[in-house]
Amino acid sequence: MVVWTMVASLIFAHLRLRTVSAWAPATSTCFRAGVPSTLRSPLLSSSRLFSQGPEGNAATEEKTEEEKAAIKAEREARKAEKERFKAEKKAKKESDRLIREAAERIEDVTYLSYDEQNSYPKVGDMTRIMSRSRTGRPFQKVADLESTFKAGDKVWLRGRLNSIRVKGGSSFLVLRQNSFDTIQACFFKDKEDPEGSQKMIKYLKTLTEESIIDIEGTLEEADVRSCSVKKLELKLERIYTVSKAAAVLPFLVEDAARSEKEVEESQGNERPFPRLGQELRLDNRWIDLRAPANNAIMRVQSAVCQLFREALYAEGFCEIHTPKLIAGESESGAGVFTTDYFGTTACLAQSPQLYKQMAISSDLDRVFEIGPVFRAENSNTRRHLCEFTGLDLEMAIDDHYMETLEVIHKMFKHIFNGLETRWAKELSMIREQYESEPVTFTDEPCVLHWPEAMEILKEEGLDIGDGMGDLTGANELALGKVVKEKYGTDFFMLDKYPSEIRPFYTMPDPDDPQFSNSYDIFIRGQEICSGAQRCHDPELVLEILAKKGIEASGGLLTYVESFRHGISPHAGAGIGLERVVFLYLGLDNVRKASMFPRDPNRCTP
Repeated sequence: MVVWTMVASLIFAHLRLRTVSAWAPATSTCFRAGVPSTLRSPLLSSSRLFSQGPEGNAATEEKTEEEKAAIKAEREARKAEKERFKAEKKAKKESDRLIREAAERIEDVTYLSYDEQNSYPKVGDMTRIMSRSRTGRPFQKVADLESTFKAGDKVWLRGRLNSIRVKGGSSFLVLRQNSFDTIQACFFKDKEDPEGSQKMIKYLKTLTEESIIDIEGTLEEADVRSCSVKKLELKLERIYTVSKAAAVLPFLVEDAARSEKEVEESQGNERPFPRLGQELRLDNRWIDLRAPANNAIMRVQSAVCQLFREALYAEGFCEIHTPKLIAGESESGAGVFTTDYFGTTACLAQSPQLYKQMAISSDLDRVFEIGPVFRAENSNTRRHLCEFTGLDLEMAIDDHYMETLEVIHKMFKHIFNGLETRWAKELSMIREQYESEPVTFTDEPCVLHWPEAMEILKEEGLDIGDGMGDLTGANELALGKVVKEKYGTDFFMLDKYPSEIRPFYTMPDPDDPQFSNSYDIFIRGQEICSGAQRCHDPELVLEILAKKGIEASGGLLTYVESFRHGISPHAGAGIGLERVVFLYLGLDNVRKASMFPRDPNRCTP
């Protein structure tokens, strides 16, 4: 125990000397000299245990400047090596990233020639098409694929991206043309081309619905129930975006395509379908018209014009184009839009009426026009517009206005039959969303006279006053209901309207001037057409103008003057295109039958 105590004391003394040496090296010898000689040997022995120098018989010595410099240089060299290694590792990582990004980067594609196609990337956004070249790509119509092509054929298609689903190494998309022709295209990861597959999948994930895309691929046999092309699908090989749609649209086309019944039935579900208001649809009408039924309505509107022309050309009519800027009103009792015309006031034509009649005076015995009509009427109803398309006709007659009604009836029969046979596909799509039945009509004109109509309305318990006022909407519907029950037709004519409620150019009834040789035509109990035998006697026209308190000035004077130079007796009619389409299809609002409707609250888009 004594020995261990002495050893501990020696160690403690040694440590103490080292501490003092570190703070006062110049006096360390004195301290050593003060140590008893009997303790020196153990102390030296102890110092050897702790000494870092080469010699065991001396304490750690101060390093020279050269040694310090060498140690510092060695330390800095190690640090520099470490930094260099770190920088090289970072540079390699960055280089690998750039190489990887370069391999995955999807560049824009400038497609100039089908013959050079193999030199172009297989995916990417197409550079802006600016008529640089005719590429020669043989684009096909989706509607023709099943009838013209077979499995194994390669085709190019352009259309809208209707929908897309990408999951893992597979993807499915639907391409849409003409709003309702669709085909499914698919892509699956290719083990033999992992980089190309990865790039294709990556690009497909960036696509947005409703974008315009070009795709090329090989047709394969399939069973696809959700597309119009059901027996074929496209194995995708190339895809380019021609015009990218925004990722978020005002509403989805599929929502715009749902029937009111379907939306209503979903309201009790956990995720009901959204109701799209009329204003939202009209504010974004170009999207609304992509819905198959709405798009088909516009095609039916076009078809009505085509069939109208066909029927009248077959009857020897000539198409004319009349002014829409005129000096005065063309329709008494109808609101008119005015505009400055080089310091004078001009009107937007309320109809081509005066010019149709002057065409008869020009020896154009049978004329028609399809053109815009403007009415400044503050009517916010489901069947009124401030601008619509007029289907107008005028013809010389031999004896009686029934000659004109027979031509009109034959013309409408041609329209109705033509729509149901030649536009059956469009009608089928419309009726999926907006339910309706084909319009029923008689083989010969169904013509009611005003007194008969008044008796029908009385029997129905409707207030008709003195029987000399114009029909209300409720009166028209009630009359249409009875006519359908009594005569089995949705399409009929009503003549002999009271003169007081007809325009100044209407020929009075020869037996009772309180009534007139005028008529309206109805579909499903609502008026689509107004017409009459026109008053071709200039003195009688002036007399009627005076009775109605209309000043015969400006454009009316030239109109009357054309009669003074000789004119054939004539009759005609003005038909509202949008109203015909709206009622034929059983729609709930005329705005659905107008591409970009104008009403008192809407002048855009």
